[in-house]
Amino acid sequence: MDVLAVLKAVSGFVWGPPMLLAIMGVGVFLTVRIRAVSLRKIPHGIRLLLDGRSTKGEGVSPFSALMLSLSATIGTGNIAGVATAIAIGGPGALFWMWCSALVGMATKYGEAVCAVHFRERNDKGEYVGGPMYYIKNGLGSRWVWLATAFAIFGGLAGFGIGNMVQANSIAHALHTSFGWDRYLTSVCLAVLVASVLLGGVKRIADVARYLVPFMAIAYLVMGLVVIAFHIQALPEAFVLIVKSAFTPVAAQGGFAGAAVLMAIRMGVARGVFSNEAGLGSAPIAHAAASTDNPVKQGSIAMLGSFIDTIVVCSITGFAIVLTGVWSGGLEGVAISQAAFGAVLPYGDIAVSLALVVFAFTTILGWSYYGERCAEYLLGGRAVAPYRVLWVLAIPLGVMLKEYAGHEAIWLLADVLNALMALPNLVALVLLSGVIARLTNEYYFKK
Repeated sequence: MDVLAVLKAVSGFVWGPPMLLAIMGVGVFLTVRIRAVSLRKIPHGIRLLLDGRSTKGEGVSPFSALMLSLSATIGTGNIAGVATAIAIGGPGALFWMWCSALVGMATKYGEAVCAVHFRERNDKGEYVGGPMYYIKNGLGSRWVWLATAFAIFGGLAGFGIGNMVQANSIAHALHTSFGWDRYLTSVCLAVLVASVLLGGVKRIADVARYLVPFMAIAYLVMGLVVIAFHIQALPEAFVLIVKSAFTPVAAQGGFAGAAVLMAIRMGVARGVFSNEAGLGSAPIAHAAASTDNPVKQGSIAMLGSFIDTIVVCSITGFAIVLTGVWSGGLEGVAISQAAFGAVLPYGDIAVSLALVVFAFTTILGWSYYGERCAEYLLGGRAVAPYRVLWVLAIPLGVMLKEYAGHEAIWLLADVLNALMALPNLVALVLLSGVIARLTNEYYFKK
């Protein structure tokens, strides 16, 4: 059986026009229902974020909750994912990534509001929440099956988007740049991940709190240098991105050409893969925050999509378009490496190291998401076995590359993302009245 062909067929079906319309449509719907708070109140969200750097009460601090969320979202999607989107869909794919992020900010906001409003405490007294809890507690017993479906899909999706894709990318980057053995890398990575997971959510949040801002700022500085080197061509690149979003791009160099629908599909799919708006993963992290108001955490959570896609992904995208490497026939992270390497000494190696750090924190963040799904399904006793399976899956991600190819990893992640998103999107629409009511009480009825 041709595994790649099957994955292509399934991915093409689940990420067809209906899913693209659902992702974007729910974002637009929530933006309207909350009166565009996700766009209008960005400064307020930043103030809340800066004020929430310390823990006040139980749980992790609001700042750490966002960093935990970003640790899972800022990963290979920001480097290899953006490159893949542009290589297949053309420069216009970046425009549709921006669109998915802007409407996704409302989705992220709604997810976090529901997560905090409907969260529970587990057997250890810790806050736990996410789509499975706001479906169960917000929609009632008739919808418990949907909560169960999300938990199953979420527990499985983590192994694709949050584990094997990331482990594969780390092993490939270190092998390409330094000649490190892929399997030895996967074993060392598994040991590092295991050592952090033993400390639970607080240790993961502590690692994310310090590592995520450092790695993001370092990557942004490198990207801005590349952009500054081509600053005169920036307006032309922006025009190309917007124009390519609405008109087909002809074949050139190693680029096979792309229709507008392909630009939309790749942009939205890779945008969702990167910022995870609508998947239901981020609210699992925000539910653990020490906060006294769901809207406050929602206002912080919505910044995640902005930082991840509008800022970090744009840096990668502009570097790729400005240097012209998008049409060179390269694949995946090699495109980003070529873009940075064209300007910076050892830029390709720097991109490899950035990807390694990004992917490592993503593995940590998604391990927390997955174990919360397992805990919902089977209780606290399921957490330890899930962590063991999580660590064992890291070398498997490298082996899957050898047997199924680079593209198969991304296709598998896309399929699992779609299955995870469906229950969450349904829940957000049904709970939109609650989100709107809480928003009005906080922002408009003071």
